[in-house]
Amino acid sequence: MGKSESKKDRAKVKAKKAKAAAAAALAEKPRKLPKRECCESRTKCGRCPLRMLKEGTLPEGYTVKKRKLVRVDGGKVTKKDLSRVA
Repeated sequence: MGKSESKKDRAKVKAKKAKAAAAAALAEKPRKLPKRECCESRTKCGRCPLRMLKEGTLPEGYTVKKRKLVRVDGGKVTKKDLSRVA
């Protein structure tokens, strides 16, 4: 009986590790980059900076003013900087 129980325990541990690996893979999924300017459509697209600001998915250090994406420190917004942050 001792051997069969230890096999079951090992199987449970292996299953937990597999679940943790799957969760980590989902967490590493690349985030969408916001557009630099809102397209002003009534149905907001997935990359709309206004929608991302409202949901809280806008990258750290960025905000939206007059429907345009701006940096909080007042610097210029570039695609290269956005890809590094996201």
